[in-house]
Amino acid sequence: MTAIPHGRFRRAALVTATCALAVTGAAALTGCSGDPDAGTNGVGKLPADRIQAKTRAAADAASAVRLSGTVVTSGRTYRLDMRLKADGGTGSVTSNGATFKLLRVGEQLYLKADAGFWNQADGKDGDGAGGKLDGKYVKVPQGDPAYKKFSGFTDKDVLLAGLLTLHGSLATDGHHEQSGTRTIRITGDHGSGGTLDVSLEGTPYPLRLVRAGGAGTLSFSDWGRDFRVAEPAKSETVDYGKQLPTS
Repeated sequence: MTAIPHGRFRRAALVTATCALAVTGAAALTGCSGDPDAGTNGVGKLPADRIQAKTRAAADAASAVRLSGTVVTSGRTYRLDMRLKADGGTGSVTSNGATFKLLRVGEQLYLKADAGFWNQADGKDGDGAGGKLDGKYVKVPQGDPAYKKFSGFTDKDVLLAGLLTLHGSLATDGHHEQSGTRTIRITGDHGSGGTLDVSLEGTPYPLRLVRAGGAGTLSFSDWGRDFRVAEPAKSETVDYGKQLPTS
């Protein structure tokens, strides 16, 4: 019988031990199993349309989410960092170098910005409305055009329904990773219709979206993690007294 070289024996033993640890620890080492879906939630084995249906259902059922990144609409780029749930949302929006905060509690929407934002909106470089409104929560009337434009940024159902859509024929595009979480990627029209990374660990939540046509890239996190939204104190709230800026 031919003897096995000592070094080869040690390497074989190390691989066997590593794979055994991976199995007992419920980890997926593709070098051991050869199956990139080993130890996952199994959605990676599904066709793209079913993956999309499952991740949309998971997103709809989640009580809360945080999304951050860029959205391009009507030729304007908005950088968002929003936390959303059924009865409200809060976060910041940056556009054209100006940053403002949005807060929605039920149907009431507030916008908070610094003096520079309000003075720019008034077309003044000096002390226009900015002094009074600086750092205050400004109520946005539901009849104001700004309400329709900005309330969507605070509405979980509306925002996700508009974002989590890939255009064209769907296909899978391999296994990937987002912030340490394994994902399966689905695409529309080979990527020109957008790409979506879906978690292979636990609930199949969407984790990263690249929108079609260069219309922005968004990351999703904190699925189901609750947060508090509450009406600001009266001392922190003012009325603008005119149509709010929408840019």
